[in-house]
Amino acid sequence: MEDRTVRKGIVLAGGTGSRLYPVTRSISKQLLPVYDKPMVYYPLSTLMLAGIRQILLISTPQDIGLFERLLGDGRQLGIEISYAIQPQPEGLPQALVIGRKFISDDNVALILGDNIFFGHGFQAMLVKAAQRPQGATIFSYVVKDPGRFGVVELDPAGQPVTLEEKPSAPRSNLAVTGLYFFDSRAVEIAASLTPSKRGETEILDVIRAYQSLGELSVQQLGRGFAWLDTGTLESLMLAGSFIQTIEQRQGLKIACIEEVAYQKGFITRDQLMTLSAPLNNEYGDYLRASASDGLSMRALSDKPRE
Repeated sequence: MEDRTVRKGIVLAGGTGSRLYPVTRSISKQLLPVYDKPMVYYPLSTLMLAGIRQILLISTPQDIGLFERLLGDGRQLGIEISYAIQPQPEGLPQALVIGRKFISDDNVALILGDNIFFGHGFQAMLVKAAQRPQGATIFSYVVKDPGRFGVVELDPAGQPVTLEEKPSAPRSNLAVTGLYFFDSRAVEIAASLTPSKRGETEILDVIRAYQSLGELSVQQLGRGFAWLDTGTLESLMLAGSFIQTIEQRQGLKIACIEEVAYQKGFITRDQLMTLSAPLNNEYGDYLRASASDGLSMRALSDKPRE
């Protein structure tokens, strides 16, 4: 049987970030810091945790070069990063159409560049979704204001019943997060869509196509998980505070892409040490501690700096 494990992923880091003006007038939202690292590190690490090593990053014509400067071709992380331009935002399914050549006839994961996930057992859920040979997998999360999101209603068996985009009278409080796993049919489904009243194609229409086929799986992220988006100044600040709290309490970093690459076996210990060498700061100390398998972070952080 052909192995249909998802090995390709797309990070959609486009859009204007207008809700964050004037902060985003000169830089992509996904390059803003979320506590101690660029926002794009978070979705990128999610794909890497799923075992995905071929990644297409899509952004605007004015920002794409900044992402290339930050991440390069990914070789230093043991992955392959390529880039594509989104001329103007025309809906999330546009990412699948832009990535048609990259996807080819493979299954693919799509993640939005401003989505942050955290929780015990998340990596196992990602791997499970990546190994599903056919259909689509989405992730749902309980929110207090479901009318701001795409919403999925489930039956008692956990099967999807309805999918609505920003409903005025939500049928459930389960929001659809910005992480999707699709088989290769998603490209043609996306290409066949017509814009909604908002003037954009809708990702929920792609998802509905799989629901109609009986091939949609919904993974629920429960109380032990955090799903954060960073589309407003308030949510950006809250996300940074959350990451800071967890990291300072545990001494472990969230979405440290160099550490993820090492833990997944994408790079060796020597390669991790090489990445840490130019970093004469706490982030570099953390990488060196990770490479040293448990060397005291306190001992490293107390060493003098030049």
